Amino acid sequence: MKKIAFTFFTLLVALLTKAQNPDDKLVISNLYVYDMASHTSSLVTRELRHIEAPNWSRDGKYFLINAYGKLEKMSLTGDRMGALNTGNVVNCNNDHGYTFDGNTLFISSGKPSVAGTSYIFKVSANGGEPKQITPLTPSYWHGVSPDGKTIVYCAERNGNYDVYAMNANGGEEKRLTDAPGLDDGPEYSPDGKYIYFNAFRNGMMQIWRMYPDGSHQEQMTFDAHPNWFAHLSPDGTKATIITYMEDQVQKHPFGKQVKIRLLDVATKKVTDLTAPFFGGQGTINVPSWSPDGKKFAYVVYEMMASK
Repeated sequence: MKKIAFTFFTLLVALLTKAQNPDDKLVISNLYVYDMASHTSSLVTRELRHIEAPNWSRDGKYFLINAYGKLEKMSLTGDRMGALNTGNVVNCNNDHGYTFDGNTLFISSGKPSVAGTSYIFKVSANGGEPKQITPLTPSYWHGVSPDGKTIVYCAERNGNYDVYAMNANGGEEKRLTDAPGLDDGPEYSPDGKYIYFNAFRNGMMQIWRMYPDGSHQEQMTFDAHPNWFAHLSPDGTKATIITYMEDQVQKHPFGKQVKIRLLDVATKKVTDLTAPFFGGQGTINVPSWSPDGKKFAYVVYEMMASK
């Protein structure tokens, strides 16, 4: 485990970005790995900066996280391995991830010249100059088909957020959901038969799934608490979900009490994996399972007064 480093540089970066955080406080980020066999979480690193959305690399050797617009590699023991080269794409947000074969990385990022934007780009997993895929903003990547040919994403068009699909090389986007309310977090099952997503219908955010063409939409969770971001295990039998302890309606903010739970996709049974903790946006936005399906990564936050 890497201990928290209160260096001048990390403190300076945290101070420069503290306006993004509640009550003018500094963020401490704790990267954890949950072991499915022992049902325990182990702390990988604790840092005085705001890191988000760990992907587990497809070769199982490192995590990919975003921080302050950059994507960074981090070893499984918490050592920083440096920023990934993403060329002119330098406003990366927490919606990023790999193809199933691990060769390609999809990035959601704004453009410095256009405020409040998010476009989807693709680049080699080893880095390089990314290719822009989506021409319209906002677009947030969340999943890719097992064959790597199709991406699915959340996008706002004409005032409503829905799930869309597009060829992974770009082209015409296809709208897959059209119900009123937010549809978000689409992700393919490993066998390619379903797209899982979360949807605000009947007054509560819950997990749903549908066929890749958008048909046969089926509700998967029926809780009194809102559920977000179903991430399918490599064998496709279960999914991690993040649950807010208080209803956030159609938002998934940072800095709330949440817990991670497990959805059995065959029975629709949901069980708790963690106790409630301080998290939310950035905790587990993207696929974070280890390649063998035995573990997954997530982020727990703390707040520290800036003075």
